Amino acid sequence: MPASDLSTRIDSDIHTEQQPVVEGKLDNSFAAIDWQVPWLSHITQLSYLSKTIERLSSSNPQRNSFDGSDSLDNAKSLDEHNINASDIIGKVLKKAMTQQADNLQQLLPHTKPAHDYESQTLQFVSQNALPEGEAYEQFIGTSGNIPTRDNLHDLFNGSIWLTFPKTKAVLNYHHMLEIAKQGISERRGRVRDTITVFDENGAVLVTSDSSIGDALVDFDWQASLVKPRAKWDNPTQPNSSAQAAVYIFGHALLEQLVHPRKPLCAHSIVVHVAQKFFNLSLTERMSCLDDKVAEYMDTLLSNDDVKPRQLAPLPILGVPHFWAENADTGFYEDSYVFRSGRRQKIKNE
Repeated sequence: MPASDLSTRIDSDIHTEQQPVVEGKLDNSFAAIDWQVPWLSHITQLSYLSKTIERLSSSNPQRNSFDGSDSLDNAKSLDEHNINASDIIGKVLKKAMTQQADNLQQLLPHTKPAHDYESQTLQFVSQNALPEGEAYEQFIGTSGNIPTRDNLHDLFNGSIWLTFPKTKAVLNYHHMLEIAKQGISERRGRVRDTITVFDENGAVLVTSDSSIGDALVDFDWQASLVKPRAKWDNPTQPNSSAQAAVYIFGHALLEQLVHPRKPLCAHSIVVHVAQKFFNLSLTERMSCLDDKVAEYMDTLLSNDDVKPRQLAPLPILGVPHFWAENADTGFYEDSYVFRSGRRQKIKNE
């Protein structure tokens, strides 16, 4: 299905004919994104992002023909023609955030202020705006500016800021609290390590059936992913009678999933909801979920004993409807991916 058809199944962004235009050219890595994969369906402003990124990464035929095997002279020629104009992704994300606020008739999202700092309006800026020697998280917390580079990692990071703005602000808030306590060093400590693991590689299991969440935490893949398959929501065909769904939070995980591999494993949390959650539109689901995940992470990170191992491993391509091959129950018999050896250890911690 081409990107132009996304609006038929995505209700999180509208008025596509009024979308602003960003000019420039992006490299081949962006052209590799398949915007129709199920794990991207929850991204706010998906239609705008997909159309814009596809246009910017396919607008130069000469660039698209360069695959790394051409001569050095050809590579120099591409560089001289300014193929990688700077700050494109920041501009795309900034316009997406503004458009999102306009469509929902809401204010732009804000930081969660720590200590004596005031709440700041969030916006995407060039990486060059980050002062030398200042911590990335500190800069966001004090200025509201999110430094952004022209790469896949920062595109997906910005996409999660659009989708989970309250949760991202909570994570940044706890970074700031820890920086104030411990300063900046190579060892981040358990709180910041947990933030980083979830921020980069996190996923959220939303379920109205507590047994599915319990089974996931217990590494019981049969009871969480296989036997209750009929209860799982299909991202491309949302079902109001569904009782479980996974939404990816980690932007590094989304980057890795541009080239899917079976061993990719998320670090997840389980959020319990009432059945009526699955009656909501996608926009309403994500707004509700952002509130719930922000509260969950705020509570988790306020615990002095927090550690990354409290996040439950989840082989992400094992999520029902995420990957065609997992329709065969034999997919889950790969013990290298679907491991069980830590079950008892987790229980005893």
